[in-house]
Amino acid sequence: MYLTMRAVWLLAVGAVLVPLVPRPGTVVAWTALVAALVAVDVAAAPSPRGLRATRSVPRSVRLGETVTETLTLFNTTGRSMSALVRDAWQPSAGASHERRALTVPAGRQRRLRTQLTPTRRGDRIADLVTVRVRGPLGLAGRQASLHVPARLRVLPRFASRSHLPSKLSRLREMDGRSAVMVHGAGTEFDSLREYVVGDDVRSIDWRSTARRAEVVVRTWRPERDRRVLIVVDTGRMAAARLDDAPRLDAQIEAMLLLAALAARAGDRVDAVATDVQTRAQVRGVSGSALLGALADAFAPLQPALVETNWTLVAATVEASLSQHALVVVLTGLDGAGANADMLRALGIMARKHTVVVASATDPGLEHLRSRRDDAESVYTAAAAERELVELSAVRARLRRAGVEVVEEQPGALAPALADAYLALKAAGRL
Repeated sequence: MYLTMRAVWLLAVGAVLVPLVPRPGTVVAWTALVAALVAVDVAAAPSPRGLRATRSVPRSVRLGETVTETLTLFNTTGRSMSALVRDAWQPSAGASHERRALTVPAGRQRRLRTQLTPTRRGDRIADLVTVRVRGPLGLAGRQASLHVPARLRVLPRFASRSHLPSKLSRLREMDGRSAVMVHGAGTEFDSLREYVVGDDVRSIDWRSTARRAEVVVRTWRPERDRRVLIVVDTGRMAAARLDDAPRLDAQIEAMLLLAALAARAGDRVDAVATDVQTRAQVRGVSGSALLGALADAFAPLQPALVETNWTLVAATVEASLSQHALVVVLTGLDGAGANADMLRALGIMARKHTVVVASATDPGLEHLRSRRDDAESVYTAAAAERELVELSAVRARLRRAGVEVVEEQPGALAPALADAYLALKAAGRL
């Protein structure tokens, strides 16, 4: 049951009658009258539980895009219902026009459509459908909340998709489908051609040169069918807010672009998310299904405020790969609290595999470093400067251990990692 403003105003009329008939019984009588009218109105209103509700919503949507959810109400009673319906969702689902009035004739159904524009990645859950049906007097009515479960999975935005055509163009050049050919040790042999000025003398094929009586060089194409394992750190470093979004979002964005590029290059891509346990993994998926599988598996992930178990990360890599591969670790580098276990684990992995550490940097660090307005900002700048110096030392230690380091601000991390992958492929280091 609920009251409308009409019942409140009717009750307020009693305040006018009290001065005209100044007796205690006046208030009691008027209140009793209003209560009786409200009771009659509630009794005369159809029960909202006579409505059968179903929701229809797409399984997934990419962050920033809009989908339409359809709520169907079927009137199972023999009376027409004029109802106010609230189709509720989590606030981050971005539902528009949650409350609507409609009339559902007896034995008929009506549909309400709600636009959903989610503002956060992950699973968005529908709340209760609340229905209010007013009585004929408009003083009160009946209310019921119907449980109509629905779930919408919000996939990562993947804004870096715009960089994919240019990276694929470079890949085609490396792969020999344009005029540019890659040559050098460590890649797969493609063909022979005549030597031109500027070619690496190490690529000269001396036997063929002797047979042809002209200098010829070997051309090469990048390796194909290599293994690429992407490890996404979901520990405390992934929870840091960078540009009003957690570092994990930038890591997932970089993973998607790298996976799309590597799959087009003919490499086999696996991905795993871990901190103190494995949170998600995608293995054995190839072709056009890979991006969809990655986006679906990693969309619900949220950073965990725990210290990542780097022994588990190293064990996962060891169990996943039996031969040399490219291992890309998406994590955050922390100068002040450099994790010795992380450095040790990455160094061990680098002995057997090509290891790349990709980290989204904090754009606010340089801003804090440059401020000198007052004593407090000077101390803050000194702390930022120290953090940058310690980060530089961590990078140097990783490179001495044979680990490639890619650091960029959140929006630039994905294309920078793709460039690093192409450089390694061109150099035959996969």
